[in-house]
Amino acid sequence: MSGGAEFLARLGSPAGTQASGADWLARYGSSLLGVFGTPQRVLVRGSGCTVEDADGNTYLDLLGGIAVNTLGHAHPFVASVVSAQLATLGHVSNFFTSPTQIALAEKLLALAGAPDGSRVFFSNSGTEATEAAFKLARRNGSPTRTRILALDGAFHGRSMGALALTAKPAYREPFQPLPGGVEHLPFGDPEALLDAVDDTVAAVFLEPIQGEAGVRPLPPGYLRRARAATAEHGALLILDEVQTGIGRTGTWFAHQAEGIVPDAMTLAKGLGGGFPIGALMTYGPASGLLTAGQHGTTFGGNPVAGAAGLATLAVLEETGALDNARNLGELLRAGLAAVPGVVEARGAGLLVGFDLDGGYAPAAVQAALNAGFIINSTSERTLRLAPPLILTRPQADSFLEALPGILTTAQGAAS
Repeated sequence: MSGGAEFLARLGSPAGTQASGADWLARYGSSLLGVFGTPQRVLVRGSGCTVEDADGNTYLDLLGGIAVNTLGHAHPFVASVVSAQLATLGHVSNFFTSPTQIALAEKLLALAGAPDGSRVFFSNSGTEATEAAFKLARRNGSPTRTRILALDGAFHGRSMGALALTAKPAYREPFQPLPGGVEHLPFGDPEALLDAVDDTVAAVFLEPIQGEAGVRPLPPGYLRRARAATAEHGALLILDEVQTGIGRTGTWFAHQAEGIVPDAMTLAKGLGGGFPIGALMTYGPASGLLTAGQHGTTFGGNPVAGAAGLATLAVLEETGALDNARNLGELLRAGLAAVPGVVEARGAGLLVGFDLDGGYAPAAVQAALNAGFIINSTSERTLRLAPPLILTRPQADSFLEALPGILTTAQGAAS
């Protein structure tokens, strides 16, 4: 049998011809379930912050697989660690454990500054981590403590429990009835939160920054008030850091900037540097709520995922990537705010949202792609950036220089 690289190179082209992007997309449409619509491009390789499509076009990836590729593409150290682990031991099931699973849990607890008694449950995605957190919230309930609170604009995932926490009607309505007991409060309104939290609340789910809603940070002090209210009434404070965690905002976890300690936190996306992994971290007493047999997973925390997480965290620590995210994010937001057509730029670190003066954000995504930049629109007026944390100043500047022309093209296309 041929080697791995040769095997992959032959995909779709047994006669040695190179399949085009159009060829691949035609096959995609006849073989994959159409829940994502038609993909924008067929990507075949990447290096650092750039990717290449099947037709040989290159792009600066300013979305990072939606905040996943913290170290960009094909990072040599991560690739070597993952390859070494896969060549040693790939899967063991949850009847056993492995050194990488244990070491990664210990590392995350240390980075979080979690108190004694804190624990980690590994999953394969952010949605799965949310499902575990939802069950944790139920275990904090009682016949008189049944309510779970989330916010308008929240996105916590698409499985049924996570979807109950997610606020967007278009995601929810086709699948109702959803698990009950969830209430959505006005975004960023501390008085509404304080009015709602009482002894009937089992848990409050919050994203420090709502990514899918357009990179909306909670107001300063909101998390501290939520922490005080939940602690007073015996409710869990569960933070969804799937998008904001692992250095994305310039600190390991976004809530650390507020100086609070939650009862639980969900992670995924950037944790594996591109390899699928998620986690639920439980702090102190909350770690006793889920006991043996009450939750599980076959693939979660497998040796390869653990190795990917450890390698990613090691590189982030050793290269000063969090400082880069913080400093470059400030420069990027300032540069965006000065571009004609941009009315607001916000976020933290390298999680950036910016609003336009009209409803042409989807057209701007296409114009940016044609110009060699991958970005994302979260609404008709809002664009989002979540590039690798290794993005350089010249790369950021290249986008800022191109953006006025991109927006002009988009306005013309949308009119």
